[in-house]
Amino acid sequence: MSARPATARTPPNGWWGMAVFCAVEATLFGSLIASYFYLRTQAADWPPRGIAPPAVVAPLVLTAVLVATSAPLAAAASAARAGAAHRTRRLIVLALIVQLGYLAVQIAMFSDDLGKVHPRDSAYGSVYVTLLGVHHAHVVLGCLLEAGLLVRLAGGLTPYRVVGVRAVALYWHVVNAMAVLVVLTQLSAAL
Repeated sequence: MSARPATARTPPNGWWGMAVFCAVEATLFGSLIASYFYLRTQAADWPPRGIAPPAVVAPLVLTAVLVATSAPLAAAASAARAGAAHRTRRLIVLALIVQLGYLAVQIAMFSDDLGKVHPRDSAYGSVYVTLLGVHHAHVVLGCLLEAGLLVRLAGGLTPYRVVGVRAVALYWHVVNAMAVLVVLTQLSAAL
């Protein structure tokens, strides 16, 4: 067995911790999406009569906006690795502002949906509200992670904080991938 070359780099433990956490989260979303489609196959009408199919354009546009935040976060991770603390902070702030805007619009739409789709009235309502609610909770968590990271970065970049930037960027890439799957699942009832 040969030894690794001295130049080989493995991701730090913090990054691996986030990778494992993201794998667990992907499993959660996989289970919710599988439940959605299982329940859909068992229902005569999906969504049930009296519930309008979800709007298509707004969720697609909002998801595209959220997914676009992966770019500044990837750039922030690169800037952090290069030691550019100010640029790292600016890129995270940019992503956070867009994500908070996304969240505000989604919460307003979700609140409106709760007036029309009740989780206890049907399997559709239950899985629809759960899937979107869990997704929104992950967006909130990501925003909190970024806010905490920005507080830490006010003291400058350290190797530990660079790992934090990389881990948070990884989290957002996974959340954005899950957002695409959630919106496609949600909109499947309208197609």
